[in-house]
Amino acid sequence: MHKFSVAPMMDWTDRHCRYFHRLLSVEVQLWTEMVTAKAILHGDKGRLLDFEAGEHPLVLQLGGGDPGEMAQAARVAQVWGYDEVNINVGCPSDRVRSGNFGACLMQTPEVVAQCVDAMRQMVDIPVTVKSRIGVDARDSYEELVEFVGVVAQAGCKDFVIHARKAWLQGLSPKENRSVPPLNYEWVYQLKRDFPALGIGINGGIMTVESAKGHLASVDGVMLGRAVYHQPYLLSEVDVMIYQKKTAVVSREQVLLRFIEYMKNQQGQGVPIRSMTRHILGLYHGQPNAKKFRRLLSGKTVELAHLYTWLDFVTEEN
Repeated sequence: MHKFSVAPMMDWTDRHCRYFHRLLSVEVQLWTEMVTAKAILHGDKGRLLDFEAGEHPLVLQLGGGDPGEMAQAARVAQVWGYDEVNINVGCPSDRVRSGNFGACLMQTPEVVAQCVDAMRQMVDIPVTVKSRIGVDARDSYEELVEFVGVVAQAGCKDFVIHARKAWLQGLSPKENRSVPPLNYEWVYQLKRDFPALGIGINGGIMTVESAKGHLASVDGVMLGRAVYHQPYLLSEVDVMIYQKKTAVVSREQVLLRFIEYMKNQQGQGVPIRSMTRHILGLYHGQPNAKKFRRLLSGKTVELAHLYTWLDFVTEEN
């Protein structure tokens, strides 16, 4: 299990976002948005699965609850070159629930176990699970232990646990990220009760320093929206979490490299706004942060504007 990961976030952690994040950290594990097994089997595989070679280590998160489909999709993921495939057992959205996957699968641990078993028979890469600590009325620690135990018996060796329960009725997906209280101690206790498993923690973690604190009790830490809105946090990971002696890359170095990437992607027909939207927070907390966001939010955005920005901040410094 990787010590530090960027969470899978729908509509956010696409290939352009991941490329940008990789410029900030060599070691951090990146995850795709959740992709359904059905989409992979019946849709445009290239559009859904393509990635840049530099994105490794990279996890494909799968949504689904049919063991046969999940196994076939996992096989495609391995052939495509992913390092790991993860089963989404945490998303509480109505659309996901109507497809009988996501957080509702916590109510049927045997189905998750069947998916794990079928997938492991099809691939050599790790098959992992990301879940909540509970769902609806199934929210006791004993039920969480039962879920992990059943799935682990099928061969899953690594779990990432969002330390909140999910309410499938009465709360929106956004509210499910903040209203149910955090319970880190249950995740810590899982590690004590299952010492042979890799246990990662997710939910409400806002800084690399706090992530480092969690690693005293679990094997891995995952940050999501904090990283998306303040991406320069990732520049601390290699040194603080992995004890690398590499120099921290500057915002300007990252931006220059991402401009070159965008130039290449534009040449392939990718709209510039589909890429610049991921870098709005690069100067978060800096004196010129608002000016940078305005630059990227204007009616027209051109790469020339970003070269001008680099000249401006270089003079400021």
